[in-house]
Amino acid sequence: MKIFIDGKFCDESEAKISVFDHGLLYGDGVFEGIRAYHGRVFKLKEHIDRLFYSAKAILLELPMSHAALMAATVETCRQSGITDGYIRLVVTRGVGTLGLNPNRCKNPSVIIIADKIQVYPKELYDRGMDIVTVPTVRNLHSAVNPAIKSLNYLNNILAKIEANNAGVEEAVMLNSEGYVAEGTADNIFIVRNGALCTPPLAAGALYGITRQTVIELAEAAGRKVTEPNLTRYDLFNADECFLTGTGAELIPVVKIDGRVIGTGQPGPITRQLVQNYHALTKTVGEPIYP
Repeated sequence: MKIFIDGKFCDESEAKISVFDHGLLYGDGVFEGIRAYHGRVFKLKEHIDRLFYSAKAILLELPMSHAALMAATVETCRQSGITDGYIRLVVTRGVGTLGLNPNRCKNPSVIIIADKIQVYPKELYDRGMDIVTVPTVRNLHSAVNPAIKSLNYLNNILAKIEANNAGVEEAVMLNSEGYVAEGTADNIFIVRNGALCTPPLAAGALYGITRQTVIELAEAAGRKVTEPNLTRYDLFNADECFLTGTGAELIPVVKIDGRVIGTGQPGPITRQLVQNYHALTKTVGEPIYP
C-alpha cells in the first residue's frame, strides 16, 4: 500500500506525521471518506466539493486545487492497486506549537489512504441490524456544526461507545430538541406508506453524499421523498428503516430500541434501493485505470 503525504507517496511503514501536527493535537482539520467501485472512484467531485466546504467553514486554506486533489486521490488508488475499496482523504492544519492558535500552523498537510473497509458485519446487510437511541446529543449548529466533516469526532465516538455498551453496532443520535439527527456515522431513512422520509439537514444530519444519491434514486423510481423532523415514535412505527453512508453504503434496520420495524426483515423498497445503488456504482465515477 502507498500513502500520499504532501505530494509524495511512501510505504505504509514509512507514513508518518509530526507529533506537533494540530490534526493530532487538537483534531484541527477536515476529511472525506470516499468509495472506489469497479475501478472507479464514486462521486469523487462531490466529495472534493464537500471537503472544500468543510475547510472554508473552519478557515483552513487547502494547499491543493480541486483538480489536483481529484488527481491525487485517483493516483493513490492506482499506486495501491485498488479497484474496490475505501479512500480516506485528510487535511490537517499542519505543524504548529503547543497551543490552540491555528495561525501558528503555516503549512496544512494532505494525507490520502486507499485501502479496504468493512464497517458492519456482512450478515447484517442480509438480515438487518438492531440499533438503539443513545443519550449523547448531536453537536449543536452553534458549536461544532454537524455539516463540517472535521477530525474532531468525539461526539460520534461517545455515541458509538453507548451503542457498543448496549450490544449493538450503531446508534440513533437525537438533537437538542429531541428530534432524530442521524447515526454515529450514517444518515437514517424510514419508509412509510411507500414514501421515504429522512431528517432534514437542519436537524443535525450530515450533508451525506450517499444520502443524496439515495434520494435521487428513489425519486427517479417515482417515490416521494420528504425531509420532516422525525421523532423516535416515527422510527418505531416505520414500515422500513435503513442507514446510508459512504462506508456503510445502505444497510437495513429491523429493530430500534427493542421495537421491531415492519416485518422484522429488510423491506422490499430498501432491497430495491440497494440494488439500484450498486448498479449505479458500476458506471459512475472517475476511472482509476483509464
